[in-house]
Amino acid sequence: MNINWTEEVEKRKDDLIQDLQKLLQIRSVLDEENSTEDAPLGKEVKEALVHLLELGEKDGFTPKNVDNLAGHLEFGEGEDLLGILCHVDVVPEGDGWSVDPYAGEVKDGKIYARGAIDDKGPTMAAYYAMKIVKELGVPLHKRVRMIIGTDEESEWRCVSHYFQKEEMPSMGFAPDADFPIIYAEKGIADYDLVQDLSHFDQGKSDLEVLTFESGRRYNMVPDFARASLLLQEDHTKTVQYFETFLKEQELKGNYFIENGNLILEVEGISVHGMEPNKGRNAGLYLAVFLSSLNISGAAKSFFDFTKTYFFQDSRGKALGIQFQDDITGELTINVGKLSFTKESGGRLGLNMRYPVTFELQKGLDVMKEALIKYHFVIENFSDSKPHHVPEDDLLIQTLKKVYEEQTGEEGKLLSIGGGTYARSLASGVAFGALFPGREDIAHQKDEYMYIEDLLKATAIYAQAIYELAAKQ
Repeated sequence: MNINWTEEVEKRKDDLIQDLQKLLQIRSVLDEENSTEDAPLGKEVKEALVHLLELGEKDGFTPKNVDNLAGHLEFGEGEDLLGILCHVDVVPEGDGWSVDPYAGEVKDGKIYARGAIDDKGPTMAAYYAMKIVKELGVPLHKRVRMIIGTDEESEWRCVSHYFQKEEMPSMGFAPDADFPIIYAEKGIADYDLVQDLSHFDQGKSDLEVLTFESGRRYNMVPDFARASLLLQEDHTKTVQYFETFLKEQELKGNYFIENGNLILEVEGISVHGMEPNKGRNAGLYLAVFLSSLNISGAAKSFFDFTKTYFFQDSRGKALGIQFQDDITGELTINVGKLSFTKESGGRLGLNMRYPVTFELQKGLDVMKEALIKYHFVIENFSDSKPHHVPEDDLLIQTLKKVYEEQTGEEGKLLSIGGGTYARSLASGVAFGALFPGREDIAHQKDEYMYIEDLLKATAIYAQAIYELAAKQ
């Protein structure tokens, strides 16, 4: 069968954009504070999942909602199952947008919204690819199933729960990263470093740090930090020193008196935590400033520790765990959450992405030497192992062929620091939808996806489904 996939996508262009806008207009950010038994990750996360399942049912797919944590849409026949793993949750929008982050506004050839490229745009491209193959009536020898997650940006409770109850696809792809093909993903470990206050006395100093806070997610570089200081003397010198620090570091910041305390604020640049060097960690900068002040006790130790081991060192060099390999590159560490209070001490939330050949336990043992010195312990450790599919795998060879036929460009194999649902499968890769040369603005303000890329990705996914599920 000779099918012009680009033409088939163009016929459905307006519907595709409108359906994407409707999905983007749902603020599907994790909301555990308001979770219920019926909406375990929050009302709007559930709304996004149900919205996509209802759309699929209307279009003739077989839907299934798995306890409002995940779901799927399926069509086709056969024993084998091809999985397309997507997610409808998004990270918080953050500040500084020039457009409404939940409007799905189209201008200058782009569609703007939180989730436009991560991952609602690519999800809708994959959905329409399935829709096209289904509407063309192509006979299939595999079932095709879009698996829809709702907690990809946090703890992956969705897919963990889903695969406890549902069938594992024999192969599949996740449209949640870069083209051409991502065949290897770093391991991802999230954990907290927690200060043990039993080792510290309350010493006297010229000023006292009452509270310090920065960051919301392990996998985001914090773009804002705030500290509250109790002054024992006139605050003028501290303010002057802070102004000089902001100027030297080329940072934006603010200070004011609130309830008799001096408030210091620093603005940074938020990016995805898989490459912290692309952003500016507001929490780390403010920690460096606080470490230079005349403070003592647990606060002094916490800010000195943070500065020594993490400021301008996202590769674990100071910790002694710097590492890289030829498959997935360098180990990276993002300090995504930072906090200190006089009562509970300091806490750092780390997102460590480590290469395929890195020996994780040995690395943790080395790191603990620094933790012991500064009286920290590891808590809340979670780990997603690295993922690697051999180059000669049928899935990779098929997707490589499709990409090259659709774009005329080489289907190079890539590795990433990000983690996608592809690692849930033995034979699974990340496949788009960010094209080579395009800026990666996932998790940033004014997130967008080019309409041209949305359509092109849809054509690629449609042919990929055809090649993997229809052709013998």
